[in-house]
Amino acid sequence: MRTSFNIPDDLLAEFDETWQAEGFDSRSRAVREAMSEYVESHADLETVGGNVAAILAFDYEHEPVIEALHGVQHEFQDIITTTSHTHEGEWCLETIFCRGPASRVRELVYRLKDFDAVGRVKLMLLRTEP
Repeated sequence: MRTSFNIPDDLLAEFDETWQAEGFDSRSRAVREAMSEYVESHADLETVGGNVAAILAFDYEHEPVIEALHGVQHEFQDIITTTSHTHEGEWCLETIFCRGPASRVRELVYRLKDFDAVGRVKLMLLRTEP
């Protein structure tokens, strides 16, 4: 199947450098690999159950989203134990330490990913309990 994407020039240039450095045959092959990893990551998150201890790290543009992010963090006070925040110019980096039901941590991850001004959300599961 053929498809097209709108990708910023700088991101495409970095992607091309990366897949070529890794020795892929083509950009298409590299995109398929990246998509497979994305799907696997989602599947891994969906299969976790019980109680978990986790760290979420994400970056975002401060001005457009800070109030909404604070609102989300207040909605998840039942699982958020600690937050850490630092400024990097116009961007901020936030880490959130969580403990509680995996379903609540999943919900928080998806809520954070839903903001256009949030760049990336990374999850590290530290421990799971049945």
